[in-house]
Amino acid sequence: MPLEQWIIFGTLLLTLVLFVTGRWRYDVVALIALLIVALTGLIPVERTFSGFGNPAVITVAAVLVISRGLQNSGIVDWIGQQLENLKGGLTIQLLVLTSIIAVLSAFMNNVGALALLLPVVLHLAHKKQMPASKLLMPLAFASLLGGMTTLIGTPPNMIASAFRQETGAPAFGMFDFSPVGLGVAVVGILFISLIGWRLIPVRSSKSSNANLFDIENYITEVRIPDDSVLNGKRLRELGLITKAEVNIIGMVRSGERRMEPSALIKLLAQDILIVSADAENLKKLVENAGLELVGSEKIGKADLESDDVVLAEAVIMPNSIMPGGTARSLNLRANYGVNLLAIARQNQVLRNRLDRIRFRTGDVLLLQSHTETLKRVIETLGCLPLEGRGLRIGKPRQLLMALSVFLAALLLSAFGLVPVQVSFVAAVVIMIVAKIVSLREAYESIDWPIIILLGAMIPVGEALETTGGAQLVANGLLQLSRQMPPAVTLLIALVGTMFLSDVINNAAAVVLMAPIGVNLAQGMGVSVDPFIMAIAIGASCAFLTPIGHQSNTLVMGPGGYKFGDYWRMGLVLEIIVVAVAIPLILIVWPL
Repeated sequence: MPLEQWIIFGTLLLTLVLFVTGRWRYDVVALIALLIVALTGLIPVERTFSGFGNPAVITVAAVLVISRGLQNSGIVDWIGQQLENLKGGLTIQLLVLTSIIAVLSAFMNNVGALALLLPVVLHLAHKKQMPASKLLMPLAFASLLGGMTTLIGTPPNMIASAFRQETGAPAFGMFDFSPVGLGVAVVGILFISLIGWRLIPVRSSKSSNANLFDIENYITEVRIPDDSVLNGKRLRELGLITKAEVNIIGMVRSGERRMEPSALIKLLAQDILIVSADAENLKKLVENAGLELVGSEKIGKADLESDDVVLAEAVIMPNSIMPGGTARSLNLRANYGVNLLAIARQNQVLRNRLDRIRFRTGDVLLLQSHTETLKRVIETLGCLPLEGRGLRIGKPRQLLMALSVFLAALLLSAFGLVPVQVSFVAAVVIMIVAKIVSLREAYESIDWPIIILLGAMIPVGEALETTGGAQLVANGLLQLSRQMPPAVTLLIALVGTMFLSDVINNAAAVVLMAPIGVNLAQGMGVSVDPFIMAIAIGASCAFLTPIGHQSNTLVMGPGGYKFGDYWRMGLVLEIIVVAVAIPLILIVWPL
């Protein structure tokens, strides 16, 4: 095997290991891979950053901004109003919700579509007394199914289209994915709504309290001031005095931390209690005992009830700047003017001090700031407000304008009048000029790690092709499948991409698998279209883990899921996708 093939396979192996271990974020890993292939001469120097000008990358960025414009337009408010009076049991609710998000995901970023509906669904779960865990995972999976139905529904489809164009064929049209993707989505949604939800463990019990979403307790810290009624009392008396159901998991006295303090210990002024409690009982504790929330710098009862100071519960999104940092390292109070009052993380006891807990995607934060700044701060941090205590998303008066701009761009590209990347960038410009999206919001809405991942990995995929690495892998598969019909090889390509997308970003999965699929098809003397289509479908089927797709990660915290919960429904769903997709691909895109 030539040296350049050793280098490219070693680079890909290193990349996969780093993707799976998650030691560094995927955009950093992609840049490392890009630098290796550039410095070793596997791609020409002038082509090193060519991926950032790829039409697929431009289109992904434009779709993200358009998604923000649709969000600002007030569509979430309109959908919420329609769902308020939705009748029927859990199956009917799921059929409606999954269908709505699948349609939204077909025409906007699927994470954006999920972000739009997440607060609405959490509110609905509370109102209907349904466990949120039965709704959120189906919602995330439906967003993936909807994304595979159109060219712009998900980045893998756009990348697959770019690879088809490199073979000399025209790029896929807006609805070329629909015959296969729509069939898979319909069957998948029916399975999720009728049977699949029954396979999901109930992680959040029905609740009648004031919380609008079912999560486990917050971890926070409270200080006992000199005039508190708890000063001089025994710890065991705390519940009787405050009427709050809380769990004291630790205490800090004179800088010394004590975990699980004795119930007989006498509480003293300036003691800091590390408390596990839900939002309602936390409020009782602070108010009834005259305590101070440590994270808020002596914010007491008057401040909690102030018209100028508000609280908001927000979940950390996958593209947030917060994962890996702490309240101290990010300096939330000084840099952003926001106080971290509490943090909730499912299925894990947090034993560090509040300002030293490292944030993770899916953590739910209880934040406090001034009314006029809190919404902006939450957006800047990359969080999603969960029924945000008076925070409204969207501007209803712009709904018609936003939809008109989006539909015009969609129709221009669908009929081939204007390339999709041009029509969508034009839509972005119009939305900015019309003030549907501010310039700051436009830049903030772009998921830059995804853009960097795509721009960096596309040249790496080219290196896999130009060094003969893709051909080498294809030849090996051809040797194995020589005694099998081409349809079986197509199935192997689909399943292989599925499992790859469960552990690495789905866009990266397409970049790695598409060149192999093209070489497989050419080696067998059949059309490349069914293989590219199978790889695109497989990349959208990250149903086995919470790390395979951002939508899965986003619902993990609010839904209370464990890592192993996803495969219970996801494995059956992937089998169904294979059973439906292969026959449809062979009919619509014959070998």
